Amino acid sequence: MDKILVFIPAYNCENQIIRVLSQFDDEMLKYISQIIVVNNRSTDNTEMVVAAYIRQHADIPIKLLRNKENYGLGGSHKVAFNYAIDNGYDHVIVLHGDDQGSIKDFLPILKKEYYKKHDCVLGARFMKGSRLEGYSLFRSFGNVVYDFLFAFVVKKKIYDLGSGLNMYSTKMLKDRFYFKFPDNLMFNYCMILASDYYSHDISFYPVSWREDDQVSNVKMMDQAMKVLKMLRDYYKDPESVKKDYRDKVINDYEADVIA
Repeated sequence: MDKILVFIPAYNCENQIIRVLSQFDDEMLKYISQIIVVNNRSTDNTEMVVAAYIRQHADIPIKLLRNKENYGLGGSHKVAFNYAIDNGYDHVIVLHGDDQGSIKDFLPILKKEYYKKHDCVLGARFMKGSRLEGYSLFRSFGNVVYDFLFAFVVKKKIYDLGSGLNMYSTKMLKDRFYFKFPDNLMFNYCMILASDYYSHDISFYPVSWREDDQVSNVKMMDQAMKVLKMLRDYYKDPESVKKDYRDKVINDYEADVIA
């Protein structure tokens, strides 16, 4: 049986994180070997809430990790990907800790072992079969436009640049090509370009997505301009995906096991 790790990045989501952890019922746990919640130095009670949940549910294989410093969402991905590689997991699933997505959407993928046919299966909010709740038309339109621009550059259909529910083969990740990618929310955009550059086999899968009591950390205009520049650079020179996109050089992305 494959060793599958679930990585839950968490930052200031004390009000949502228990709902996320509660998604892992007996049916889901048949396919999951380990769950790690990576706390990116939250300033609220996220860590305390998760630690209490772990104590109360000793039967669920959950570990709580705390980043050595605030690495950003992309940096937390690096912590988790490194953890998956170093501990011999075959695949890693990313599920955001703010309860916008549902791990249950990937049950058919796990049951039918669909993930074994691809290097990565990416959750898609904007393809046929997806379901959106509380997501504004303006943001939907903006996402679809960017999907189109990325599709034009990589010459493949792109249905989502980063839904927060994705599954990767650690075989794909083992050379750690992602190390110099942005440590912020643009990490997933770089992953799309890198998968084109390295000829990874990508598949998209429709997922449900909702916005309820979540707080967005996206700075829309600033990020939009940086993404366009990244895309332009890759269009002109695909080798640009290998450059260091980080604002701060970090030698090791480390985290402590808290619970």
